[in-house]
Amino acid sequence: MVGRQKHECRVRINPRGTKTCSSKWLNRRDPYPDNLILAALPAEESRLVRSHLTSVPLKSEEVLWQSYEPISFVYFPTSGLVSFLTAMRSGATVGVGIIGREGFVGIPILLGATRTSVRATVEVAGYALRMESALFSQLLVDTQQLERILRRYAYAFLMQVSQGAACNRLHQTPERLARWLAMGQDRTGSELLPLTHERLAEILGCRRSSVTAAVGLLQQAGAIRCSRGQIRILNRNELERWACECYPILRRLTATSFPGGSTTSRYAG
Repeated sequence: MVGRQKHECRVRINPRGTKTCSSKWLNRRDPYPDNLILAALPAEESRLVRSHLTSVPLKSEEVLWQSYEPISFVYFPTSGLVSFLTAMRSGATVGVGIIGREGFVGIPILLGATRTSVRATVEVAGYALRMESALFSQLLVDTQQLERILRRYAYAFLMQVSQGAACNRLHQTPERLARWLAMGQDRTGSELLPLTHERLAEILGCRRSSVTAAVGLLQQAGAIRCSRGQIRILNRNELERWACECYPILRRLTATSFPGGSTTSRYAG
């Protein structure tokens, strides 16, 4: 369950306009100072928005919302990685997009919906600033800059979804795996991604044996090393060489969708 009481804290704004948290546990573990969308807000809007945010941990495999169920909260991740998956009646799944600290988990609410067909799941544990969906919708009336930035981000995310649809149909598993790992590293800033072959198969919408074969190829090329449910990226250039053409397209799109061309890590640009 998201945000158990013992790990929650209220975000406060110090005189310099940056966030502080009463929980030493959260401050010690969270490696990033802020969500990039929130960091781009002017000071007055930032103070207003942050006064309604609560910092919560995101646990690996935690479901933030289920398909076709009411979306109770929106999230501004400050670390970690959230994926969106579509599930079929057979139980088969495929990932349609991922979000890290560059983004916002709550686009359906932004667009006036209360439910969606996809499931939002935490792939890499981290932290987020959370707000009730109803309050967020009311707050948009008084935060025009936030709404403008979020609509730009929503466009970039929808392009990620549409490009991913073409990628899933036209590109081979090793290419798609390399793209997903590169995008994951961009958004977490980490060379280590705690993902099993089984989980990657669910995200990529393929058989586990196909993921195992693709991982083997990337390992032979020296791009990654896989052990005990973790993938470590060893050679970023080699990983990008294996990634399909969709990766540079999505990287450029993300970079140009934020003020100043901001991206999520030193790997993206």
